[in-house]
Amino acid sequence: MVRMAVPDRPVVVSTLVADGLVGSFGLGVAAEVFAYDRRHLGLPAFDFAPVTEHPGLVRTDTGLAMSVEHGLDRLVASDIVTVTAWERLDRAPSPAVLDALRAAHARGAVVVSQCSGAFVLAATGLLDGLRATTHWRYTGELAARHPAVRVDPAVLYVDNGRLITGAGTAAGVDTLLHLVRREWGAAAANALAREMVVPPHRDGGQAQFIDAPVAQVQDDLLGAVLEWAQAHLADDLTVDLLARRALMSPRTFARRFKAATGTTPHAWLLTQRLAAAEALLEGSDAPVEEVARLVGFGTAAGFREQFARRRGVSPRAYRQTFRRAARQGDGDRAA
Repeated sequence: MVRMAVPDRPVVVSTLVADGLVGSFGLGVAAEVFAYDRRHLGLPAFDFAPVTEHPGLVRTDTGLAMSVEHGLDRLVASDIVTVTAWERLDRAPSPAVLDALRAAHARGAVVVSQCSGAFVLAATGLLDGLRATTHWRYTGELAARHPAVRVDPAVLYVDNGRLITGAGTAAGVDTLLHLVRREWGAAAANALAREMVVPPHRDGGQAQFIDAPVAQVQDDLLGAVLEWAQAHLADDLTVDLLARRALMSPRTFARRFKAATGTTPHAWLLTQRLAAAEALLEGSDAPVEEVARLVGFGTAAGFREQFARRRGVSPRAYRQTFRRAARQGDGDRAA
């Protein structure tokens, strides 16, 4: 797991915007996450600024002009680099932009693309051989231009460690909250989501948005069943059981579930159990075996295997990391 918090200085975050046309929503999302002092939520101090190849006035996609003071040299000194939507796909990024991104990554920065910003990241060659995503409207074009990239059109984001690609528009929120959760823990990400008034995690992927909007699950019987399941994760929750509570056949329930959430009941339950486990690991002293029981994993061994596969670390290492981060944050706030 990459640890970006540096104890003796703020985490430097730079958002790369195009000289010709700036994706204002993506810039706004990055600013919302990184431009405010949210150390009271358990986050580190951030030093945030937009960056462009030729500093000065740039035009946004809303028609407004904005002044960008920092050039590409700031990217190389950054801990996190985000790349907003590249509004002019007919205009390739300059060699200087691509070199700066490569240098930032080589130095150790985490580089995150939002929406069509994946085209910029793909043009660096850093995504070759890796799985990546972009807005579903552009996934075919991304795959055609960069055949070495394994494009996944269905997901909200793809995490490759120090390279993260996000899907379209609002998926930038999901992507950056995922980064916050990965680096500073579920408690910090959940608290940030509350301040932003957004869900801390959306299940499923962008496939659910391609043909029709997602049903408001919380307004129907299916939503009530999901709420019940979240409160009974320790139980043996099968599709048959959930279908009975929803007054549906298992086949109809599975179909309705996928249409409403974009994922399967099994995958949704796994996500809920892992999230519950993270909260217990961060906020309680319960042994790993007890955590496994409380969130519905059959055995501690199975829990450890699933947790390590999805989170990249063992439950014990996760607890040590985020307990340490929480203690450090408490010390910083007390100071």
